[in-house]
Amino acid sequence: MALTITSDPASDELLSEDPLALLIGMLLDQQVAMETAFAGPEKIRARTGSVAAADIAGYDPDELVEVFRQTPAVHRYPGSMAGRVQKVCQEIVAEWGGDAAAIWTEGDPSGAEVLKRLKKLPGFGEQKAKIFLALLGKQVGFGGSGWREAAAPYGEDGSFMSVADISGPESLAKVRETKKAMKAAAKATT
Repeated sequence: MALTITSDPASDELLSEDPLALLIGMLLDQQVAMETAFAGPEKIRARTGSVAAADIAGYDPDELVEVFRQTPAVHRYPGSMAGRVQKVCQEIVAEWGGDAAAIWTEGDPSGAEVLKRLKKLPGFGEQKAKIFLALLGKQVGFGGSGWREAAAPYGEDGSFMSVADISGPESLAKVRETKKAMKAAAKATT
């Protein structure tokens, strides 16, 4: 798997090779551009030397906030997002032995089971969990039964609704167009 989400080779390589980095990128994907969110794990790795769940889980919380604040910032809300990332890592250590990929690999889970597991993570509501499940199915090779249905509507083949559909600049532009149209349609009904 070779993801091309951020247009930064080092960030995309880390996302492609490290399941926790990909999960953290998804967690950070709110209130910032997708590329900024998914470049966050590489910034964390470069500044702390690690994106291992145990390392982040045990990091001094105040120092982690400082890691997030360094320029360029990991996220526009460094305090709250550093806390969320740390909580997710603590959960992964406690529930999954420090292995983020176990969420979608342990016990050969169905799409519905992975969705359920993702929604238990701090900061992963229904929509974020569905988008991440779609990303796993479309680009990471997750083939659990019913993943497209569990990730609906983000799991639809040929859609351009989320980060799950980004494979380069052209698809990024299509995703942005779709999101813009969805926001306009939602605004028109209010």
